[in-house]
Amino acid sequence: MLFLGLGMIVSVPIFKTITHLPPYIGMMLALGVVWLVSEYIHPEEDFPKSKRHLYSAHKALSRIEIASILFFLGILMAVAGLESLVYGVAENGDPVGTLRYLAEVLQAAIPNQDVVVVLLGVCSAVIDNVPLVAASIGMYDAPADSILWHFIAYSAGTGGSMLIIGSAAGVAAMGMEKIDFIWYLKKIAWLAFAGFIAGAALFILLERVLFA
Repeated sequence: MLFLGLGMIVSVPIFKTITHLPPYIGMMLALGVVWLVSEYIHPEEDFPKSKRHLYSAHKALSRIEIASILFFLGILMAVAGLESLVYGVAENGDPVGTLRYLAEVLQAAIPNQDVVVVLLGVCSAVIDNVPLVAASIGMYDAPADSILWHFIAYSAGTGGSMLIIGSAAGVAAMGMEKIDFIWYLKKIAWLAFAGFIAGAALFILLERVLFA
């Protein structure tokens, strides 16, 4: 079941590429397949009546972390509010939301967009990558298959490893494995930073120079 679950997760981007449907549909399909296979391997009749409730759909749904769902929902609502709140005026004179105005300011201060994305990755070491990526969606209006989104995904995902508090997984590891923040800062942070910069440089070389 473990390998089936991992395989179905890997199949989501393949599903999206083939069908051009939103990724969440592929994820729900993967969840359904895993559920059906688990029901086939371990049908309800295999368990005594006194323990069937432990393996029911209700029991599985009750273990969902509602707090995490509300956290992500709150992030998306906050980003949507910033995106719709008119804060300034673009170069063409049209009113724009706060996030779009921030993108205009960064573009004026730092003309190279790759440098801006790298700075976003550095910020993800302190800010969780989920709100950072959600905010970047409101900042830029590039096509869905643009190289910009690939670079932002890399920067936000990898840059969050520079500090252990930069991602939810890091915070969880800090609690479960009793990892000290200062120890991580001294021993791991510089390695993560070097890897992040090397990966960003390689990405720019491949996408902007070799395959431009």
